[in-house]
Amino acid sequence: LPFSSQIYPIRLPREMRTRRALLICNIQFEHLSCRNGAEVDVEGMTKLLEGLGYVVDVHRNLTSEEMAVVMKDFADRKEHCTSDSTFLVFMSHGVRAGLCGTKSRDETTDILSLDTIYEKFNNEHCRALLGKPKVVIIQSCRGGKVGSVMVSDSADPAKPTPSSAHKIPAGLEDDAVCEVHLESDFATLHSSTPDTVSWRCPVTGSLFIQRLIEQFRNHACNKDLQEIFRKVQHSFEKFPRQLPAQERTTMLRKFYLFPGH
Repeated sequence: LPFSSQIYPIRLPREMRTRRALLICNIQFEHLSCRNGAEVDVEGMTKLLEGLGYVVDVHRNLTSEEMAVVMKDFADRKEHCTSDSTFLVFMSHGVRAGLCGTKSRDETTDILSLDTIYEKFNNEHCRALLGKPKVVIIQSCRGGKVGSVMVSDSADPAKPTPSSAHKIPAGLEDDAVCEVHLESDFATLHSSTPDTVSWRCPVTGSLFIQRLIEQFRNHACNKDLQEIFRKVQHSFEKFPRQLPAQERTTMLRKFYLFPGH
């Protein structure tokens, strides 16, 4: 493959580009504790994204229903037609299944399922972002467990799983109707692995957001997105209680924020 076809194209000159980013941050809740320090995260992320050329739509303190409406409205924005990408940033309390809305009481009330994010911005519901990178950043707990564990040198052999070969059905014909993947070109970085907590300092904000901003500042000029994600993950190497996770990533190419470097 020629190198250029392995990189997401950024076709329009900067002055004609209309990059938009969405940031939803829940800080005050009716039944859950206030997320002190989250405002620092909002300021830091907004500044970072503006520096990367995005106009940032910021929303605070929404229920799960309101979050879904805001996402739909954002997905429908005509600016995406003349943009090359988007960032979708979510910060809230969270449970395994998703993000807490402001009326959340427990694991089941007022929860925005993470699936909803991908549904609102997939290739069926957001045609303007078809084939363009959609970067999802999620700062939330995903359960109550601390991510570290005492490791033993047990000799229990890991059992290999039998791999089923991928068979392509015979007799496929091209009907010349352009079929596209329902969901593609997403890259997700979650602040922690499933079931575990994410850490936030009431003064300086979330550890994950701090480190993410730092890595983007240092490396967005010449590294592709997933390499920056890996650097964020690596920065937690000596902090065993939390490890950011790349998930549901369907990037078909490399995404450079400044490809002309």
